[in-house]
Amino acid sequence: MLERLHERGYSDFDAAYLNVFQYPGPHGARPSDLAARLKISKQALNYLLRELERLDYLERRPDPDDLRAKRISLTSRGKAAVTVIREAVAETETEWARQLGPKRFAQLRTLLHELNDLT
Repeated sequence: MLERLHERGYSDFDAAYLNVFQYPGPHGARPSDLAARLKISKQALNYLLRELERLDYLERRPDPDDLRAKRISLTSRGKAAVTVIREAVAETETEWARQLGPKRFAQLRTLLHELNDLT
C-alpha cells in the first residue's frame, strides 16, 4: 500500500499513517473513538492527526451533535489516497485468491478477521 501511494505521488505518506486509514477509515469518527478502535493513546493519535492535517489528508471539524467534540473529515486529497489504498488491497486480495484458490482464501480472510477481533 505504501509503495503504491508513493508511486501515485503521495510521497509524504508515512507508514505510521496507514494505521489511521485502515478500514473503515477515520472519516466521521471522533478522535477519542478512533484512538480506542486503533488501540493507541489519544496523544499518539492526536500527533498523527496533526501531521495528516498538515499534509492536507484530513481535518478535524466541530461535531454537529456536540460542539465540544471534533469529528474527522477527509479532504479530497485524503479521499484520493483512500482510493489508492483500496486499489492496492483489492489487487493483493485478488492475487492471494488466485494463489490459494477461492475456498482457502475465504478461510484465510475468516481467520484474519478472527485474529483482528481478538486483539
